[in-house]
Amino acid sequence: MKRSAAAATGVHLVNVSTSKLGAQIIGANERINVGVCGIKGRGGSHISGFMGQDNVVVTTLIDIDEKQFAPRQRQIRDKTGNEAPNTVNDIRQALEDKDLDVVSIATCNHTHSINTIFACQAGKDVYVEKPMSHNVWEGRKVIEAAKKYNRIVQHGTQQRSSDGRAKEIAAVKSGKYGKLLVSKGYCCKPRWSIGFKEPQEKPPAHINWDAWLGPAPMQPYHGNLVHYNWHWFWDFGNGDTGNQGVHEMDVARWAIDGATMPTKVWGLGGRLGYEDQGETPNMHLSVFEYDDVLMVFETRGLVDNKVKDKFPRKVLNEYYTTEGVIRGNKFYKTGSDKGESVSGGTPDKITPGGPFQSFITSIRARDPQLCNAGPEHGHYSSALCHLGNIAARVGKQASMAEKPKYQLGDDPRVMEAFETIQANVEAVVGGDLASTNYSLGPILDFDPVNEKFTGDGGQVAKANELLTRNYRDPWVIPEQV
Repeated sequence: MKRSAAAATGVHLVNVSTSKLGAQIIGANERINVGVCGIKGRGGSHISGFMGQDNVVVTTLIDIDEKQFAPRQRQIRDKTGNEAPNTVNDIRQALEDKDLDVVSIATCNHTHSINTIFACQAGKDVYVEKPMSHNVWEGRKVIEAAKKYNRIVQHGTQQRSSDGRAKEIAAVKSGKYGKLLVSKGYCCKPRWSIGFKEPQEKPPAHINWDAWLGPAPMQPYHGNLVHYNWHWFWDFGNGDTGNQGVHEMDVARWAIDGATMPTKVWGLGGRLGYEDQGETPNMHLSVFEYDDVLMVFETRGLVDNKVKDKFPRKVLNEYYTTEGVIRGNKFYKTGSDKGESVSGGTPDKITPGGPFQSFITSIRARDPQLCNAGPEHGHYSSALCHLGNIAARVGKQASMAEKPKYQLGDDPRVMEAFETIQANVEAVVGGDLASTNYSLGPILDFDPVNEKFTGDGGQVAKANELLTRNYRDPWVIPEQV
């Protein structure tokens, strides 16, 4: 992995500033100034989430696309009668402002961790969208930075702020409905072809292309990168497993008592049903082993549209036990289609007010325990998405017409998930499965303490390479944050 001189010595890559948010408790009447970084799309929700709170002011808008400032200033003006006094197209400039207390990050995945670390170094608290990281290694560095600089960091997995979800998870863990065997998540949203966009000699003048690329390799601008389809390119995104899927992955992990990293990983998938410019799988199966519990994650993008009758969108979690299955806060005993509302167990304590208000509550108290989704949660759940992707990426080509010759674990839900993917692909390609290939990964052993794949061989070596990336100067995360 590439390291600059600054990275090797632990030199900060931004000017370290101070903030009034030090170690002391911040009173309810004291103003907290927020900068929102990445203001198109989800960033608008960040702005709304902070504007709705007493003595919290959005003072800085940060975006690489200067065309985004006018509509967001209008949003702020309509709510408050004022505009944000500061607009910048590079987060490093914003972090020099000693009056800025908080940075809320809704940029592309590949800049989530580095922007969070920069902000922690500059003395700012951080709300960072999911996934917290673009790769496993940098997620661990976020945890280190939050601890070193005594910063509050909250991850954007909002279901951690749901009392209803906490009660459901408590019921799963209670044992009242049997022992948990499989915690399953679904991320099945329509992700059809993005076509092809030609590279341009120069990016549009209103876009700070260098800042948008950040740690990614220098490359030409094209219209399938800005502002959304970057999700489907490995330099910037993590596919839908690492997009919408992080939410359901987080819930699936939450249901497994004490789960952090798995000990085994298996994955398969491909970009199937069409040819386009994208790189990440639109059909993806990930399986993780936690002692005697499996986590199974099913990502399918060939849903809705022309196959919506058989394969509608499906974004949810299920929990299979020795006695039946829990889904939608109801327990269905094996052999019965009649569900009963679940109860029991002791729910995790949830700081009220939703993700943004609970974050501000944590800041005012200077208590990271009040964060409903701290950086550890963000790291582990994001890492699962990365591990599942890696397992598929290091695989060998196999025919979709045939079932895998092996699987992780012996639970029937694993092969049922593959068969659903198989049938979904067949419905799209018109039965031509023999000429449709996917990548079938090996069963990989994983060291959950050192966060490395173990074993020998080229596939293991490649898997470990994909735990991090080459960082482009000066957008380099140092070994010592």
